[in-house]
Amino acid sequence: MKIARVALRGKKKRVLGPAREVRSEEYRQLEKSAKAEMIQALIPLGLMAVGEMLEEELEELTGARYGRAGGREGMVRYGSNPGSVRLAGQRVAMRVPRVRNLEENTEVPLESLKTLRREGNLNAVLLRRVLYGISCRNYEAAAEAIPGAIGLSRSSVSREFVEASAQTLREFQERDLSEHDFAVLFLDGKTFAEDTMVIALGITLEGEKKLLGFVQTGTENERALTPFLVGLTERGLKLAEGLLVVIDGGKGLRSAVTKAFRNKALVQRCQWHKRENVVSYLPKTEQAAMRRRLQKAYERPSYAEAKAELEKIHAELVKRNESAAASLEEGLEETLTLHRLGVFPLLGRSLKSTNCLESINSQVEARCRKVTSWKNSNQKHRWLAAALLDIEPRLRKVMGYRHLLLLRNAIARELGLLERSSERQVA
Repeated sequence: MKIARVALRGKKKRVLGPAREVRSEEYRQLEKSAKAEMIQALIPLGLMAVGEMLEEELEELTGARYGRAGGREGMVRYGSNPGSVRLAGQRVAMRVPRVRNLEENTEVPLESLKTLRREGNLNAVLLRRVLYGISCRNYEAAAEAIPGAIGLSRSSVSREFVEASAQTLREFQERDLSEHDFAVLFLDGKTFAEDTMVIALGITLEGEKKLLGFVQTGTENERALTPFLVGLTERGLKLAEGLLVVIDGGKGLRSAVTKAFRNKALVQRCQWHKRENVVSYLPKTEQAAMRRRLQKAYERPSYAEAKAELEKIHAELVKRNESAAASLEEGLEETLTLHRLGVFPLLGRSLKSTNCLESINSQVEARCRKVTSWKNSNQKHRWLAAALLDIEPRLRKVMGYRHLLLLRNAIARELGLLERSSERQVA
């Protein structure tokens, strides 16, 4: 048996390297579950390997075929039945051997067959295939390369996808958050038809990105968002040492953060959204120049420098466009939270905007764009949960994550939490 090994070439290209041969002794020493995974990746050799795997268990239970010795007391071969096994995400027809215990007059189930028929494996494979572009409508045609495949009708694939995605949704909604120490929380909305799904992304103290959940709401309103954020704390989101919450600036979302987290969180308003809101009030001929000025002001390393530049721009806008000036003034202090905490040069690139979530939203769009008709809320929830959990393992750590402990201590100092929790030592 030979397995293709992935070799890296440069940072962006992946090519198949030379095949590595697996020795028979290595294969025999594998657990049944590991053997099953390998077999399910090899079609059409899979059926041959399945037969060998079942025969090994038959010999263990009943001894060699036509032999008079070996095996367990009272165990005999008892013909076969038509059946199927799961191979590469499909059900493949085959004759399934039977074993009977003559002393107890009962059928003996084969453990190897249980492993190969495990529903979770099919669901995981099918879930990925549907997410990555093989729709239920085209799934049957895509599987024609597997002779003897059964159970591939559009309705059966759709039904199994619903079951798999429903299970994924339950796991996502019930995940325990207490095992992680989150320093930052991103909140942003993703549109599905006429609804908005507000997604929560947590950044651990080690810089890892974890998707925490989502809530469906018509708009980013406080009434729907407050219970959602409170629910995150009930699932284990810790606030004792403070939290930085990065939002796009919506009033409903801002109010919900205040009600749910009270005095345990600081807000960083997205500088990109603020900049675009301000320039939207100006004539198109002036927007590019103002966008550059605002960007340059926000890139100032210290709080005093950035604040002075923004106040200068505000004074000019008061004379030229009062609406733009009011937009810049509203929430200005919260766009400078990282500056005020003294960590903007270290973490500004990662935390000054909601780009972390915007990137995830674009990946969700790539997986869900084949859905042309959103029929109900449950469908939206299932697709979003499946997409997010598929994306999460591929997320990289935030840039500058080694400085998140500095951020944690700065937040605790500003919120007065150091009296209840001693300041950690920075490595």
